[in-house]
Amino acid sequence: MSEINGKSQGPSAARRGAEPLWRDALGGCLRRLRLERGEILSETAGRAGISPQYLSEMERGVKEPSSEMIAAVAGALDLTLGELTLEVATSLRGVPTAYALAA
Repeated sequence: MSEINGKSQGPSAARRGAEPLWRDALGGCLRRLRLERGEILSETAGRAGISPQYLSEMERGVKEPSSEMIAAVAGALDLTLGELTLEVATSLRGVPTAYALAA
């Protein structure tokens, strides 16, 4: 795995150089947000209505999830789709988010 700003990136990022794919950035944010809540995969996945295996694949950047799946997981993390999108976009820019500063 490659690293950007000291953060480990998924395998897709290693193939493309320094810029991660959206699904890798999304997965990293989903995992970070879930872990910040102290949850295991099955808890978040259950609220989102998806399998823990699918959520794990999303977090690892293996799946290219639909907008409906992303919205379901965002809701399970008590975020709107817009808030999650901002989290991902901000992580791609490498600057702290308002969510991270408030935590």
